[in-house]
Amino acid sequence: MAKWTPKHEAPEPLEGPVVATITGGTILWFVLFLVQIPFYSWFDDRDLMWWVWTCLAGGGLGLIGIWYVRGRDRALKRAATAAEQEAAETREAAEAQEAVAPSSDDSE
Repeated sequence: MAKWTPKHEAPEPLEGPVVATITGGTILWFVLFLVQIPFYSWFDDRDLMWWVWTCLAGGGLGLIGIWYVRGRDRALKRAATAAEQEAAETREAAEAQEAVAPSSDDSE
């Protein structure tokens, strides 16, 4: 069997409002959990307690997700700022080098 190779490169991942998306999903899980609490006995009578605990687990995992994506967002911003600062320093050094070195056209 031949190995499959893609014909095209994979596209860049989409960047969107990741923190807002994860926060919204986490809030939704917690709201679903709170809505099910008054019906606790109904779920218990029908062996559907896993619905309640799934919502609580989703909210808990969402909190971990919020912590993760906020840290990732800060790291991406730090890296972009550092790259921008390094590019500015390189550009300034090149301009300073050009100002110090006499050009060959001025010698005539």
